[in-house]
Amino acid sequence: MSKKSESEIADELRSEYDLGALLRDGTRGKYAKRYRAGTNLVLLAPDVAAAFPSEEAVNRALRLVLQLAKIPGEKGERTAKA
Repeated sequence: MSKKSESEIADELRSEYDLGALLRDGTRGKYAKRYRAGTNLVLLAPDVAAAFPSEEAVNRALRLVLQLAKIPGEKGERTAKA
C-alpha cells in the first residue's frame, strides 16, 4: 500500500464537515498524563455510572469484588481472572 500525499489526505474530509466546529471544544492531550501513568479509562454504561457517586466509589466496589472472588467456595477456591 503506497503512502498518500498530504493533498490526498486533506481531500478525504467531506465538505459537509466543518473541522473548525468539530474541534472547537476539544482539549488537546486531556488524558495524556493518565495514559502515561498507565491508568485504564473505562466507559461505564449509564445505569452503572448512576449507581456510583464518584471514582472512589467505583474503585471500592471493584476491590470488594476482588476480595469476594478469593473466598473459598464449595468446589475450591475461586480466583479473579485478569
